[in-house]
Amino acid sequence: MPRSRREPLQGDVWRVALSAFFADLGYQTVVTGLPIFLVMSLGAPVWAYGVASAIAYGPGALVTYVGGRVSDRVGRKRIAVLGNLLIPLLAFAGLAGSAFWAIVLFCGGMWARNFRRGPRRAIVSEVTPPEQRTRAFALLSALDEAGGMVAAAIVVALLALRVPLGHIFLFAALPLLVSTAFLASVRAGGRPGGTPAAARPPVVPGTDLRLYRGIMVAACLFGFSAYSVGFPILTVAQGTKSDALGVLTYIVFQAAMVVSSLAMGTRKSAGAGTLGLAGYAVAAAASAGLGAAYARHAGVLGFYAAAAGLGLGMGVVETLEPAVLSRVTPASAAGGGMGSLGAARSFGLLVGNLTMSLLYRVGPEYSYAYAALGALAAGAVVLAWTRGARARPADAARTA
Repeated sequence: MPRSRREPLQGDVWRVALSAFFADLGYQTVVTGLPIFLVMSLGAPVWAYGVASAIAYGPGALVTYVGGRVSDRVGRKRIAVLGNLLIPLLAFAGLAGSAFWAIVLFCGGMWARNFRRGPRRAIVSEVTPPEQRTRAFALLSALDEAGGMVAAAIVVALLALRVPLGHIFLFAALPLLVSTAFLASVRAGGRPGGTPAAARPPVVPGTDLRLYRGIMVAACLFGFSAYSVGFPILTVAQGTKSDALGVLTYIVFQAAMVVSSLAMGTRKSAGAGTLGLAGYAVAAAASAGLGAAYARHAGVLGFYAAAAGLGLGMGVVETLEPAVLSRVTPASAAGGGMGSLGAARSFGLLVGNLTMSLLYRVGPEYSYAYAALGALAAGAVVLAWTRGARARPADAARTA
C-alpha cells in the first residue's frame, strides 16, 4: 500500500518559525559572547555571569507567565510583536563600560524575549491540528536553534578578525527587526473566542490532569539542573586561551540541537516517555560528560562531544515539552499554558544558574555533576508522574 503524504504545515507555522530563526540570529549573538565579554573583557568574576543568567531567566519566569496570560485576552500576535520589538535592548550591552550596565541591558532584552515566548508557541498550537503538533514544534525549535548556530558562527568569524565584542553585539538589532516583521505578518493570533481562559479548566475534558502537572513539575526540575551554555563556552575559552574556540562550543551544541529537533519531527507518537528518556536523561549524561572532560583534561574534542550530547537532549526537550502540553490545554488557554511552561523552566533556571556559578568557583566538575543529577531527577519524575496519563484526544483537540 503506498505511503500517504503528510499534509504541509500551515503558513503561519512557517512565519513564526522564520521569525524565531531571525530572532535567535540576533539575540544569540549577545548570549554567545556575553560570558567572554563580562569575564575576559570587563574583568568581572565568573559568578557575575551566573548572576546575570539567573536574573535574566528568574524574574523572567513571571514575565513569561504574564505574557502568556495577557495574550489569551488581548491577542497572542500583539503580545508576541510587542515583546519582539523590545529584545534589541540587549544589543547595546556591548557599549556598557561596566558589568552592571551590561547585565541590566542584557536582562532587559531577555525579559522582552520571555514576554513573547508563550504567545508565539500558542500561535503554533492554535493553527496546527494535534497530529501535526510535534512536527510543527520541531520546525520551530530547529529554525530557532539554526539561527543561534549561525549567530555563533558569525561571532567566531568576527572574533578571528579581531572585531571587538561590543561592536559585534550591535549586529543583533538588524535580524531582530526582520524577526518582528515575520511575526507581524502572521494572520492568526487574534484574541481567542469562547469562554475566557481564567474560567476554563486547566486541561481539556477527558484528559488526565497528571500529564499537565507532570510536564510542569518536570520542566521546573529540569530548570534547576539546566544552565546557560555560557558555562562550557567559558570553560573552553579559558582553558584554550581562545575566545573563538570557546564560542565554537556553542555552534556544536546548536547543530546537535537542530538535528535532534528535526528527528523528533518525524516521530508520530513521541510523548512524555520520550521526553524523559531521550530528553532529560540524555541531557543528564551530557552534563556528566562535560564534568568528566574537565576532570580528565580531555581537551577541546571531549568538550565538543559532550556539548553535542547536551544539544541532542535539549532538542528533544524543546520540541516535546510544548507539543505534549498543547494536547491537554484548551485552545482558549493555550497562551497561559505555554506561559506557565516557560515560567516553570525559568524559575528553575534562576536556581540552576546561581548554583552553577557558586559550584563553578569550587570546581567546574562539581557544577556539571550537580546539573547531571538534577536532569536525571527530572527524567525520573516525568516518567513516574505521567505513567498511564492520557494524552489529548484528537476529537477533543479540534473542538476545544
